[in-house]
Amino acid sequence: MGGPAEAGHGGQGRRLRPFDRRLLGRAAVARRTLTVCVAAGLAAALLLLTQMTLLAAAIAGAAEGRLDQVPAAVAVALVAIVAARAGLAQVVEVSGRRTATRVMSALRAELVERRLRPGADGPGRVSSAELAAGAVQGVDGLETYFARYLPQVVLAVVVPVAVLCWCAAVDRTSALVMAVTLPVVPAFMALIGGAAGARARANFQALAALSSWFLDVVRGLPTLRAFNRGGAQLAGIREVTDRYRRTTMGTLRLSFLSGVVLDLAATLSTALVAVTLGVRLVGGSLALRPALTVLLLVPELYAPVRAVATLFHASADGLAATERILDTLDRAPAVDGREPPRNRSATPPLQKERRGGVAVGVCAVTVRYPGRAAPALERVDLDLQAGELVAVVGGSGAGKTTLGRVVLGLTRPDEGVVVAGGRVLGDGDLDRWRERVAWASQHPALVPGTVAANLALGRPGAGTAATEEAARLAGADRFIQRLPAGYDTVVGAGGHGLSAGQRQRLGLARALLRDAALLVLDEPTVHLDAAAAARVAASVAALRGTRTVLLITHDPGLAAQADRVLRLEAGRVVAPALAVGGR
Repeated sequence: MGGPAEAGHGGQGRRLRPFDRRLLGRAAVARRTLTVCVAAGLAAALLLLTQMTLLAAAIAGAAEGRLDQVPAAVAVALVAIVAARAGLAQVVEVSGRRTATRVMSALRAELVERRLRPGADGPGRVSSAELAAGAVQGVDGLETYFARYLPQVVLAVVVPVAVLCWCAAVDRTSALVMAVTLPVVPAFMALIGGAAGARARANFQALAALSSWFLDVVRGLPTLRAFNRGGAQLAGIREVTDRYRRTTMGTLRLSFLSGVVLDLAATLSTALVAVTLGVRLVGGSLALRPALTVLLLVPELYAPVRAVATLFHASADGLAATERILDTLDRAPAVDGREPPRNRSATPPLQKERRGGVAVGVCAVTVRYPGRAAPALERVDLDLQAGELVAVVGGSGAGKTTLGRVVLGLTRPDEGVVVAGGRVLGDGDLDRWRERVAWASQHPALVPGTVAANLALGRPGAGTAATEEAARLAGADRFIQRLPAGYDTVVGAGGHGLSAGQRQRLGLARALLRDAALLVLDEPTVHLDAAAAARVAASVAALRGTRTVLLITHDPGLAAQADRVLRLEAGRVVAPALAVGGR
């Protein structure tokens, strides 16, 4: 496990701007609700101008002793405008929330779908903990961005122009003073915005480091407990937690400071207009009604711009987290269409396999992982003939499991291609390809449910006889029968309540039950005793000729059952697939 200083650090992608096309393009899924939100906000702003004008007329009339002469229609109109603005504010709130919900759901769905594609663990991969933090807390931070910030940006552009035009019709001098003072607030926003963005990115990096460190510790709990080193991790957790606390407080301090600066700038600008109005009013060059109209509208000139600044700080954390998510989505593996020299039109995609398995070719495949100087696989070639049993051997870290994932289409190679059924395996073929393959990993994933349901995970329609036969071939039938309810025994998440060897045999039985044309077995006997391992070895040998089998193993005895053996060392083939027995 890495130290706290190392956790959560990944490659830096392109900085995300508030109006980044990658982000704004995803608002298209909620174009209608976003339009409603903006339209309601603009209507409320126009009503506000009307309200202030009518209110200034009523106040001027009262000051001049003509309150009884104010038409009743003006009072009714003021009440109606206030009610209408309240209703429009509710429309803005609801439509904004719906916009944010749709965009956030679409972004999370795109992230999940993209991470399930091959090559998701390729170069520049963002750690799972960092993506989880971004997809949960980070995407939640985008609610303010889509629900309030984007609509407010439109209002901040339109409303000040409308206020200036309205004031110019009432008093051109005041409108000129307002036009001169208005750029002060955006200027301060630009100065503070860069620092706020940097603070938000640092804050998210601290959160990602905390998530990565904690996830690393949780994953290693069995080892830590076995070596009685659980207490030693408290200092590391305390360190990354304190770092996150410090960066969060720094972000809040900057946010509060920027709010004070912007309020001060807006207050001084308003005061300047008010003083100018007062001097002219006392001098008799300006009437009371236009002066009151302008004075009531001055705060509304700066309010939308100040609101944009406040909402930018509120959405900065979400933008910082979304940088990494969008970087991950932008690194989607593209279908390059490469294939070996042959007539492309003569071979349809993924030809139906002949009985006995499917032929698979691995051609000059190279796979690199971030943080590792040497490739996991380097220009590896392998030909699997239909119905052939080929073993891959080598030390730990030699690249055996990576080779199996490449063949299955779970890892996309950085270089080279995988040929299945006479055609290069591309993204468009993966769904059909995975219907024809099965995988028994070293650590099979079991879901909460019965033993039978876990075995039938890859073949839901399998009958009882087929399920029991697969369990027998995997050497799992005896311990299943000893369970409290046999095949109907409920196991916990991750196979809780079963030993590692029992989980291993269930994973193998599940792969055998799938009856796939290609079977990848990753260390099928690693957790088994001698008797169970011998039984599994016999079952594997019996598969020869019925399916294409790629056997990944450390066990020389099990490898001897194969038709050929390929030896890997440090990601390279050091011995070609030599025949050792077989047919």
